[in-house]
Amino acid sequence: MLVLLIVLLVLWLILTIVGFAINGLLWLAIIGIVLFVGTVAIGMVRRRALRR
Repeated sequence: MLVLLIVLLVLWLILTIVGFAINGLLWLAIIGIVLFVGTVAIGMVRRRALRR
């Protein structure tokens, strides 16, 4: 599960960087940021649930 989370985070970071690098793809950067934050939030919630 942790490996999947890390792979998704790296993928979202790559999308964000590509979106900012190419001005016409600014929407891709915004989607990348939203997905990155969402993945981090879901990972934190699941991690806390596993500790209990």
